[in-house]
Amino acid sequence: MRRFTHISARTIEEAVLALRRYGNRANIIAGGTDLLGKMKDEILPRYPEAIIDIKTIPGLDFIKKERGMLRIGALTRLEDIGREPMIKSKYTALAQAANRTGSPHLREMGTIGGNICQDIRCWYYRNPHNRFPCLRKGGGRCYAIDGDNRYHSIFGGSVEGGCYAVHPSDTAPALIALNAKIITSQRMINTEDFFQVDVLKTTVLDADEIVTEIHVPEPSNGTRSAFLKFAIRKSIDFPIVNCAAVITNSAGKVSAARICLNAVFVKPYRAVRAEETIVEKAIDETTAEVVGISAMSDAKPLEHNRYIVQIGKTLVKRAILACK
Repeated sequence: MRRFTHISARTIEEAVLALRRYGNRANIIAGGTDLLGKMKDEILPRYPEAIIDIKTIPGLDFIKKERGMLRIGALTRLEDIGREPMIKSKYTALAQAANRTGSPHLREMGTIGGNICQDIRCWYYRNPHNRFPCLRKGGGRCYAIDGDNRYHSIFGGSVEGGCYAVHPSDTAPALIALNAKIITSQRMINTEDFFQVDVLKTTVLDADEIVTEIHVPEPSNGTRSAFLKFAIRKSIDFPIVNCAAVITNSAGKVSAARICLNAVFVKPYRAVRAEETIVEKAIDETTAEVVGISAMSDAKPLEHNRYIVQIGKTLVKRAILACK
């Protein structure tokens, strides 16, 4: 690794000032499970001059329940979220997502803030020494369109010219399905509106903005949730597809539904058509299968990733049945 300046921030304000001082030449580090790998492989066109450590800021690692709202600090480790009894019982999809992220060692280091802010997982983008200067690095084209696109978007691309790299977070679809909000040093953002596709950006965060906590509203009576993930190596891999479903049942029928998938599009994919399909219906095998088909109805797979469509249908079906 090259030399860089390391700044241990003591407050959020101090971290923000450091970001303003260095501009796009600085990166935030917490658990470091994503950033350090990028730095070692030198995958990006510019190397950071400064790393701003926010682990040294007290009070950003917590799980609290206040006035019907679950509050989770940005530095809360995924391991702690997955083990918390309250989250496992009332916010099941989030606990399951946290428990399926990475390996046990990565969950012991990785934070919820880092998991939703992580960079894309495309082997052209991630190739060492910036071998492929693609669209997401400000380059000329998306190499996956005509190349190896086995793990790329099945719902089209984004960025001018088309980038098909998928968003890899496991907790993001659970937070979207649970209608969570992201609290930053500047504002409150609906999780569904938090993600962005741009050059060297995966979120709407400004250059001097930091995630501080996450708010998840308490599910209404009759609500159950579930998260499922398909990966090549179950113990560690990033998802080929993941899915979170939050279903509210009333009088034997679905009164409300939120379904979100990830790793199938350039940002988390809310399956609105599937949600509309299941409302006012009782959950059974037939209904769940129809909802799965509906969730994939707008899919436009590339040459080598058509198999993802069937995986998506199956995960949606199983997630729905798990909420019965």
